[in-house]
Amino acid sequence: MTDTSRQEIVESVPQTGFFGHPKGLFTLFFTEFWERFSYYGMRAILVYYMYYEVSQGGLGLDESTALAIMSIYGSLVYMSGIIGGWLADRIFGTSKSIFYGGILIMLGHIILSIPGSITMFFVSMVLIVIGTGLLKPNVSSAVGEIYSPEDVRRDAGFSIFYMGINLGGFLAPLIVGTIGMKQNNFHLGFLVAAVGMFLGLFVFVMTKKKSLGLAGTIIANPLSSSEKKRVYAFMGLGAILIAALIAITIPMGILTFDTFIALVGILGIVIPALYFIVMYRSPKTTIVERSRLIAYIPLFLASVMFWAIQEQGSTILANYADKRTQLDFAGIHLSPAWFQSLNPLFIILLAPLFAWVWVKLGVRQPSVPTKFSLGLLFAGLSFLVILLPAYFGGSQSLVNPLWLVLSYFIVVIGELLLSPVGLSVTTKLAPVAFSAQTMSLWFLSNAAAQAINAQIVKFYTPDTEMLYFGVIGGVAILLSILLFMLSPKIQGYMKGVR
Repeated sequence: MTDTSRQEIVESVPQTGFFGHPKGLFTLFFTEFWERFSYYGMRAILVYYMYYEVSQGGLGLDESTALAIMSIYGSLVYMSGIIGGWLADRIFGTSKSIFYGGILIMLGHIILSIPGSITMFFVSMVLIVIGTGLLKPNVSSAVGEIYSPEDVRRDAGFSIFYMGINLGGFLAPLIVGTIGMKQNNFHLGFLVAAVGMFLGLFVFVMTKKKSLGLAGTIIANPLSSSEKKRVYAFMGLGAILIAALIAITIPMGILTFDTFIALVGILGIVIPALYFIVMYRSPKTTIVERSRLIAYIPLFLASVMFWAIQEQGSTILANYADKRTQLDFAGIHLSPAWFQSLNPLFIILLAPLFAWVWVKLGVRQPSVPTKFSLGLLFAGLSFLVILLPAYFGGSQSLVNPLWLVLSYFIVVIGELLLSPVGLSVTTKLAPVAFSAQTMSLWFLSNAAAQAINAQIVKFYTPDTEMLYFGVIGGVAILLSILLFMLSPKIQGYMKGVR
């Protein structure tokens, strides 16, 4: 996609109509709102569905296995963004990718809503993983398309978009969690998540023509006819090869759950590294774009560390809420799923403030690397806070739920300093020929983080609680200090992007 094409897209989008922002932000805001409602609603009860006994409506898996599956699932969800970004850049465009992804997600949730076997559970996970890979990075890329690179509203627009994500994330655990955990009726909860995705598709289809203009319709780097034939042949052969390997290695005991976790962990590190190399060496990447890619590497690594902490809200902290927290509080019996509404609730409350601050400061706001270092600092502090209850009261007593509330609050401050800013800077640092794929690379930082988490969650027990939270939180704080010291150097490689 050329600079001219980008300008044509911006001119085709009504530039006012949604709180002073382009009208297309309305479509993307509510599409992502409902998609996140379905995702976070399903995720709020998924880990409990896996390790609750069959008599309680669950699958009866071992707790450590369930926690590892949650991390691997989260990693694959974001890793699949590679496929979604590539398909958008080379074949479909972002608009069609969003639509196809929503269909697959909805089907995955429908399958989860039907009582069945472990096999059907994994089929639903595959559909949701592929669907999210198609939808998630491309919605964010479309937000970048409706603003010109010089538009001062850009960071604020991403903050508003991010608030939409978290509005869906706030309501979902309360609604789906309440329905799904009541009498352990998990399948009805999953059906509510499917309805949420349907509503997202409805909003997108009904409003995109008038509000998005050309956004999402132009393929950035389309395949030629001869390339398409080779790619389709390669994809078909690859699918057959993978199926054959699975059919052979599982009966032989080579492909086990542990080896699969290790494989995903390796891919979580290798794939981003290969992506950086391919984009950097591509003849379609200019000298300025190569410099910006170098600047992007430390930001990516900081993001991996941040998400390694934040994403444990649906694994370790979800288990902590269920097993270590006093759920009868102030005359109310709390559902452990409700705690997953805290993160998006605090984002909803604080995102407008952060958006206002960035607009108010204008060119005087902190640089992107500085914001990232501060985000990492708060992530580390959130884990140091949650180790205090065990220090004061021991690892066997139930914990006041306000400790969890405080931990979620602190990590949200870090998230607002890093995540929406990361979305925005990714669209600005991305090489033109790899626009959607670079957004997929951003989400790979989350995939890498959760692949790492799948390896480390097995070290968490009530007895190792203080050591677990202390080591991870301490490492995050040390990395934040290092990133802050390197911020001026990184800013220089960004070549004018702030």
